[in-house]
Amino acid sequence: MTPVFNPLSEISKTTLDDAARGAGIAMDSAERTLKIQLEFAKSALKRATANAQAASQVKDVQEMLALRTSIAEAALENLMGYSRSLYEVASSAQSEYSKLAEARVAKFQAAISESVEQASASAPAGSDVAVAAIKNQLAAATAAFDSFNKAARHLASFADAGVSASKPAKSRK
Repeated sequence: MTPVFNPLSEISKTTLDDAARGAGIAMDSAERTLKIQLEFAKSALKRATANAQAASQVKDVQEMLALRTSIAEAALENLMGYSRSLYEVASSAQSEYSKLAEARVAKFQAAISESVEQASASAPAGSDVAVAAIKNQLAAATAAFDSFNKAARHLASFADAGVSASKPAKSRK
């Protein structure tokens, strides 16, 4: 008796590799996020020191109002930059996770298709209708996943466009 190749066992073998890749994506994203947060904290401390020094040199109310306005504008720009940086990290991680999920689904679909083919080859006579129904269900599931994936990419491109549009215009000096 010849051993039957089980394509589903191949999926279980790659699960560990994919889990390690997912953990790597998470660790890379966490590292990038921490770096952004540390840079933001350092620059916030520098800004606070500079703002305190500027406030100590204010001579009148008009100067104080102008300083307050410039501090608020700079703080808003810094927060927007911080938010964009965090969004870019999250977007990058989401993209990597999507690629990983797409590869997993493709492997799974190929394994299931191969299993159905093996089963249909050894199926009793008259089971053509059942095999065709299973193949149609697989095709429908694949089409649904592809449609969902395309919609998710489209939505992500809208979000990216919104973040890009929120970047301040370069000032001409």
